[in-house]
Amino acid sequence: MNGFYSSIAHGLDALHATLASSPDAAFMSAPFLQQAAALLRSLHSQLVHLVQRLHLPPGESWLDEYMDETSRLWEACQVVKAGASALDTYCASAARIDAALDDWLCNPNPHTARQVMRAINAPRRQAVGLEQENRALAETRIDPASLLLDDRSPVEFKLNAFNGFRGVLYALRNASSFLLMLLVSGTVSCLPDLACCAHPFRTSGAGYVSSMGRLRQRVAEEMEIAERVEIIKGWVGMLRSGAEGVVGELDDFFDEIVEGRKMLSDLCSHR
Repeated sequence: MNGFYSSIAHGLDALHATLASSPDAAFMSAPFLQQAAALLRSLHSQLVHLVQRLHLPPGESWLDEYMDETSRLWEACQVVKAGASALDTYCASAARIDAALDDWLCNPNPHTARQVMRAINAPRRQAVGLEQENRALAETRIDPASLLLDDRSPVEFKLNAFNGFRGVLYALRNASSFLLMLLVSGTVSCLPDLACCAHPFRTSGAGYVSSMGRLRQRVAEEMEIAERVEIIKGWVGMLRSGAEGVVGELDDFFDEIVEGRKMLSDLCSHR
């Protein structure tokens, strides 16, 4: 289990390093979002394999708790996928500006000039519509409470229950809540308040908490200078070639959730 906690810390530290490595590595960039989605996948996969070594009793609530957590991950990631897919469509439209500009530079005339203006105006209209759609997407399909860190005390939550499984699930839930907020912020652009990630909590082996705190602070600093108009511009520059990668990462994660749920259900039925 200590290895699982260490994996959370290392993954969060790697995300922090990505932000710190370049002034252009903003929190909504495609590489950063794909890295966050990959960490979410990795932690879930590690949890499933860890459960198989914990010899958990069948017919008890640990499986229900795991199922509830993966249902939460599924719903939130569906919203992230929808947001990333919409960004991919938007960026494809915005990319047509380059082609129109090339045509105008090669053959400047009123016709090519009008094409440039049409190419510029189309993404502008799409950006307004996309923000409205994303706001509705976040409001109707995301329960804000589902993205909050679990603030129950270790005593209340009985983290040592089920051979320590509940402590591992507690750590996964808090790390995944933070990662989901990053993904939602970058793809749906509802920019949730990350201050809710700042409260302290404790669990055995929870060295990852300091890693999360450092990353939360760095992301908060990024968000303080990120005006909405700059985010719209960033969608074109940073997500033009990366939105498909985020969607692909999430599709693989959905497959792994289905496999993990089946694997642990079968594990219970065979014991």
